[in-house]
Formats: sequence, C-alpha cells, structure tokens
Amino acid sequence: MVGERLRALGPGVLFAGAAVGVSHLVQSTRAGAQMGCSLLLLVLIANAIKYPAFRFGPHYAAATGTSLLSGYRKRGRHALLLYAALTLGTMFTVAAAVALVTAGLAKYLFSLPGSPLHIASGLVVVCAILAAVGGYRWLDRIGKVVVAVLSLATLAATALAIGKIPSEALSFVPDLSAMTKPEVLFLAALIGWMPSAIDVSAWQSIWTLNREAQHEGAPRPAETRLRAVTFDFHVGYVSTAILAICFLLLGASVMYGQELKPKPHEFAGQLIDLYTQTLGSGSRPIIAAAAVLVMFSTTLTVMDGFPRALSALFQNLRDAPTRAPSEDGARDPGYIAASLVLVIGAVVVLQYLTGSLRGMVDLATTLSFLTAPALAALNHLAVVGDEIPDNSRPPGWLLTFSLLAIVAQAAFALYYLSVRFG
Repeated sequence: MVGERLRALGPGVLFAGAAVGVSHLVQSTRAGAQMGCSLLLLVLIANAIKYPAFRFGPHYAAATGTSLLSGYRKRGRHALLLYAALTLGTMFTVAAAVALVTAGLAKYLFSLPGSPLHIASGLVVVCAILAAVGGYRWLDRIGKVVVAVLSLATLAATALAIGKIPSEALSFVPDLSAMTKPEVLFLAALIGWMPSAIDVSAWQSIWTLNREAQHEGAPRPAETRLRAVTFDFHVGYVSTAILAICFLLLGASVMYGQELKPKPHEFAGQLIDLYTQTLGSGSRPIIAAAAVLVMFSTTLTVMDGFPRALSALFQNLRDAPTRAPSEDGARDPGYIAASLVLVIGAVVVLQYLTGSLRGMVDLATTLSFLTAPALAALNHLAVVGDEIPDNSRPPGWLLTFSLLAIVAQAAFALYYLSVRFG
C-alpha cells in the first residue's frame, strides 16, 4: 500500500508548486507585513473551507477516468461556460504576474541584463515550450524537487523567526469592524487565491489522469486509485496550508509595518532578506536558488495548467454530455493552440499593462473569491452525480462539510459585496 501511495505522488505536489507562488510568496507575506498575525486564523479558515472543492477534483478523475470538466459538462453547458469565463478572464494576468515575480527574483539575484519585463516575456515563452515538449513527466520531476527544497528552507526560517515577531503583531483575532475598505478588499484578494483559485481543481483532475496513464501494469481498481490519489492530494494540500502560515509569520517577524516594494526586483530583495535575516547570510545562495526554482516551477505549472484545462474545456463543449472526451495533454492540437494564445496574451500584459499589474492581480484574485461558491457547488454536484460508482462516492461527512463550506464562501462573498458597494 505504501508503494501505491508513493507512486501516486505527483498531482498534489504540482498543486503545491502552482499554489506557492503569488498567493504565498506575495499575498501571505503581505498579510503578515501589514496586519501581523491577525489574519492567521483567516488563512486557516480559507484553506479549510476550500478543502472539499479541491479534493473533489482528483477524486472525480480517479472515480470516473475523466476530468472534472467532463463532470461540469454533465451538469450542463452553463457550468462549462462559467469555468471558461473565469479562466479566460484571469489567465493572462496570472501568467504575467508569476512570470514577472520570477523574473524579478532572477534579475536581482543573478544581475541579469535587461528589464524584468523582457526577462518575464522570455520566461513565458521558454516555459510554454518546456511544458509542451516535456509534458507531465517533466512537471512531475521538477515540482517534487523544488517544493521539497523550498518547504525545508521555509520551515527552518519560520522556526528561527517566530521569536522575533513584534509584540504588537501578535494579535490573532482581526477586528473586522475596524477594518478600512481597502483592507477588506485585500482580504478578498488574499482568500481568493488561498491556497489557490478553485478552478485549479480542474487542473488537478487532469494531472491525476496524466499520472494514472504513467502507471505500469494492469488497470487498478477504483478503490486502490482513490486511496492513492487521496494520499497524494493530502500531501500537497497540507503542505500549501503550512507554507501559507509560514510566509505570514515570516512577514510578521521581519517585515511588519513595511510596505512591500512595487517593483519585481525590489520585492525580490525583500523576499530574500526575509530568509537571510533569520537563517544568516550564509544561507543566501541556497535560499536564492530555492526561491527562483519554486517561482520557475510555478510559472511552468501555470503555463501547462491553463492550456490543458482549455483543451479539455473545448473538447467537452463539442462533445455530448455522456461522452468522455480525450484527455490527451501537450500533444493535443488544442493544447498547442491554447498555449500560443496564453503566451501572446501574457506577453501583451507584460509589455503594455504592467502599470496596473498589482491592481489586475487583485482583480483576478477577487474574481476567484466571488466565483468560489459557484465552482465549489459544481464540484460538489459532480462527485454526487450518477456517473460516480456507489463504492467511489465521497464519505457523508465530507459531503456535509462541502455544503457548509459552500454556504460559508457565499456568506464571505456577500459580505465583500456589501462593503464594496455599500
């Protein structure tokens, strides 16, 4: 059984690699720097209430042998159109943002020539090519290494930094009534990608299918697949939650009261200092390499995840609800076309719209926050659909928790709208 679980590791780690990017390195650190530990509970709640929706992605794939987008199609074309609208509305900004942070880190640490914008544009192209050529296998191998390195470095830095948190930053209960409107809007942006946007659950389902396709030997029973997939999911999901807490605590200990620098290379300096001030200057080369690698992994994962999802999306839009579409990856013409569109759109954003990139990132995260209840509901409906065998249905406690989580996310969204337009 242990061997089965270890062989299944991959999609969950890829999820961690995709999540530990802007949401953790930037948003969690920013939360700690601006509000100390007061948002720690909120970060934990955000991870908890999204748990069912994210778990249902790989669960659906293991139970049915098709992606979660096939499950959306069975709920009706409107479900796919909602997913399409959210994906097309955010993917260029997301790709540009993670590439720009990665480029800023690389420029700051290695004194690369050229502007961060040009480096980021080149990075988008390179990652798209690597994802198309290497496919899932490369993603799997790179993701496991960089997530492990960054996790160890982050845990070590956090252990040393906890004692340095200022006393005024140690309040663990936010005073929502005293929050300003900009602070409430930031909360929506933080929760929107904490640990990630729920639409990434569709990526997980596709990666799960890719991982299963690599399994050698006879097809495994659904129960065996589900046990292995659930173990892999928990490894990735728990890791992202722990790292989110770590980055918030690091921000509170080293950067409390400071404003994050707006330019990528300046932020990179702050980020590296976050580690070296706690681990010592001798750790700088290791931390620098880990930070660049994890952001490169995030960029690579994003440049693969969006095209895979779009390819499966268009296949499902063309197919009848009862037909399982092809789940082929990088060699699918639809993947290549979607990848080209993503590269062009991300480069356009980088070259012409970077003046409002921070605002665009906040907009993308807020859209993810507001659409989370609907996507979580679709994921819930998918795993209770008739296509799920009785012996592969989620346990009753999880389905109940899922319903409560959907209600909680809807309540958060309504609160945000009342503040935003009240």
